[in-house]
Amino acid sequence: MDMYLMDWVNLLLRWTHVITAIAWIGASFYFVFLDNSLEKPTAPDLVAKGVDGELWAVHGGGFYHPQKYLVAPKSMPDHLHWFYWESYATWLSGFGLFTVLYLFNAGTFMVDKTVYDWPAQSAVIGALAFLVVFWLIYDTICRSLGRTKNGDMKVGLIVFGFVVFASWLACQLFAGRAAFLLVGAMMATAMSANVFFWIIPGQRKVVKQLKAGEPVDPIYGWRAKQRSVHNTYFTLPVLFAMLSNHYGFLYSGEHNWIVLVLMMMTGALIRHSFVARHKALVHGKRVPWEHAFGGTAAMVALIIWLVPAPQAEAPVEAAAPAAAGDATAAIAQNPFAKVKAVVDQRCVMCHSAAMQSKGIRLDSTGEIKRHAQALYQQAVVVKLMPLNNATSMTPGERDLLKKWYEDGAKTE
Repeated sequence: MDMYLMDWVNLLLRWTHVITAIAWIGASFYFVFLDNSLEKPTAPDLVAKGVDGELWAVHGGGFYHPQKYLVAPKSMPDHLHWFYWESYATWLSGFGLFTVLYLFNAGTFMVDKTVYDWPAQSAVIGALAFLVVFWLIYDTICRSLGRTKNGDMKVGLIVFGFVVFASWLACQLFAGRAAFLLVGAMMATAMSANVFFWIIPGQRKVVKQLKAGEPVDPIYGWRAKQRSVHNTYFTLPVLFAMLSNHYGFLYSGEHNWIVLVLMMMTGALIRHSFVARHKALVHGKRVPWEHAFGGTAAMVALIIWLVPAPQAEAPVEAAAPAAAGDATAAIAQNPFAKVKAVVDQRCVMCHSAAMQSKGIRLDSTGEIKRHAQALYQQAVVVKLMPLNNATSMTPGERDLLKKWYEDGAKTE
């Protein structure tokens, strides 16, 4: 019953997280498009009102005419819509899902003893530290360098370097699957913190100054724009990190942190291409698709790099058939033989050299050892594999895999 209820909590949190993320990302993408597509107004009445940019659009059977005021309008409207709950709800549901799936099961999903052997409680503290420390350092970089000469370039390069370091460190401390997700959560936390600590408070101060009849300080608008731009570049890298946990071939390799960095960089380059496209179309200039081409080229190079190396089939040696008693004795002497027999019967048909589902092979002792944690997670803890239990793995066989893994996943 506990597992049943946890499955419902998992489902509802995941559903909420996806819905709110769609709303937040959709609003973010729209306003970035809007900002970069505005044209200077020519109508005298708009200029007199302080309109700095306008856009005509058609959608849903009607015409829209959004306008943007430089800093703020001369008087505050009665009804003002705020965009922040999309961000807060996305982070809260995402953190809840991360807690249920990873923090509550840190020993299973976050700790891989072949990567770094540390207590589950320490792994939880380390994961939370990633979220907090990244935000503090990122925020310090933005505040200290953002308004200096070439500040945007300085901030971008240093933050990118810090993300690379954080990706490397996460992959040295946590299981690959958890490391990828943690880096995504780390950046998503910074995105939501931008909204909570800078964008919305700055807008509230502007509204307060307007209502009090005071001059509006443009610094608040500048800071909000800076953090909004950062958020739009974080979006595709974060989405990749969140989706990557479904694909073992991405996070299970020796240099998995390089895979993570390259794919996030690909997402940022493609996102930049669309941002630059909006500006280019307004000014009648060539669309700089080279950024998207560069990101795509990096992705293709990564795909080629990760192609599984062909492995020769082990030669079949002629031998007399073993008697039933001899086979039983061999299993008794080497408990792993029984584990391998289960894996061969229940898993190998989808995880072999010919069919590497999710990029995972389980057709040899070395591959079983390499993917021991994933095997334990999927077949024992969450019981998602075999898919729909198509090969009829029994509860006793799952218990066998559980005991083998918890005893150290020994193959000798």
